[in-house]
Amino acid sequence: MAKKLTRFILFALVLGIIAGWAINSAIDDGTPTAAAQLKDIAGYFSIVTALFLRLIKMIIAPLVFSTLVVGIAHMGDVATLGRVGLRSLGWFIFASLISLSLGLVLVNLLQPGVGIGLPLPDVTAASGLDKAAFNLKDFISHLVPASVIDAMAKNEILPIVIFSLFFGVAITALGERARPLVRGIEALVQVMLQVTDYVMRVAPFAVFAAVASAIVEQGPSVLFSLGRFVGSFYFGLALLWGILIGIAFLAQGRRARDLLRYIRDPIVLAFSTASSEAAYPRTLEALERFGVPPRIASFVLPLGYSFNLDGSMMYMTFASIFIAQAYGIDLSIGQEITMLLVLMITSKGMAGVPRASLVVIAATLSMFRIPEAGLLLILAVDHFLDMGRSATNVVGNAVAAVLVAGWEGELDPERPIDVEPPHAPSHMPPLAPGTEPGA
Repeated sequence: MAKKLTRFILFALVLGIIAGWAINSAIDDGTPTAAAQLKDIAGYFSIVTALFLRLIKMIIAPLVFSTLVVGIAHMGDVATLGRVGLRSLGWFIFASLISLSLGLVLVNLLQPGVGIGLPLPDVTAASGLDKAAFNLKDFISHLVPASVIDAMAKNEILPIVIFSLFFGVAITALGERARPLVRGIEALVQVMLQVTDYVMRVAPFAVFAAVASAIVEQGPSVLFSLGRFVGSFYFGLALLWGILIGIAFLAQGRRARDLLRYIRDPIVLAFSTASSEAAYPRTLEALERFGVPPRIASFVLPLGYSFNLDGSMMYMTFASIFIAQAYGIDLSIGQEITMLLVLMITSKGMAGVPRASLVVIAATLSMFRIPEAGLLLILAVDHFLDMGRSATNVVGNAVAAVLVAGWEGELDPERPIDVEPPHAPSHMPPLAPGTEPGA
């Protein structure tokens, strides 16, 4: 099923490019009427993508809650949970520094914004992004949900993760007395993964619609006008993939070479839909086939979606310096390092913010007196860049789960890619006996 789905998605991706290009070429004559017509057609295509992404959002909250709680319950004790958590966060910080630093180094070496040759937006123009959607104070206070029902209704991953951590630790403390509840949540995991299987069957249609919509409205020429910027960024993503897989290879040996083959399906899905969320359920299943214990994968992945968006973080330094270069603004090494540290902190508040990377960039530019209007330069190609960012986020979080499992000494033998993993957590270790309070 996995191989077939990947082939269907790739076919839909190519078909979407062809269809979008054909429609754009047939209608676009440079007039405002044609542009409005293309926008309307793109809107109809985007209905399919929007429905698919809503289906994904429908399953994310219960899936994250159930898999994370079951994973914590089967950790055995709070000490193991703390160790896995610290190792995960330690890697996330290290990977964040790698991603941000690589973006900073490459944009200075390649200088895609110097002599860009495009008309620059007026420095007083607004980007149209709501910078109030992100600020550090609200992010910190929002970590703890006032209502987990409200957090689930809004698909706010980080508050759901915090509640699930409390819930899972409480289950671990109660031991056998919580066993009936654990069985019920284990059953919920099975149900949600079965629902995921149904949802994924419409993924190729969503991929076709997403790509066709973008090409219909923007046309292929938009990629050529900012080709140096797009090409430089994708070159950086390729280097980042190499670094992440290289680190996994150093830690796990030749086995790490197979990781990309196992996560091929979620990578293609994330790339073609430009959504990391869409790939979450498939990434969970792929890691289980690769040998990452479900209790570790279901713990590391939700945290990774909040703290370890490697592709998005690299984009933030890359795009920020690109805009400065386009306006001829020279930043000192000290200013660039300061920007890196600021983005290191603010990037952790991206989860749940619409167009998160652009919002964080907009909030950061003003700190360094770089015109926010520069974002208008890259908005046209942001969808195509988001495709690469989303795929890289999948790779980064998969590597994180593999490394943590390896450090715990619990990486299981690989299973064939086409063999469905045993979704029922029955193969997990039982709840540790004698973990009742005071035992």
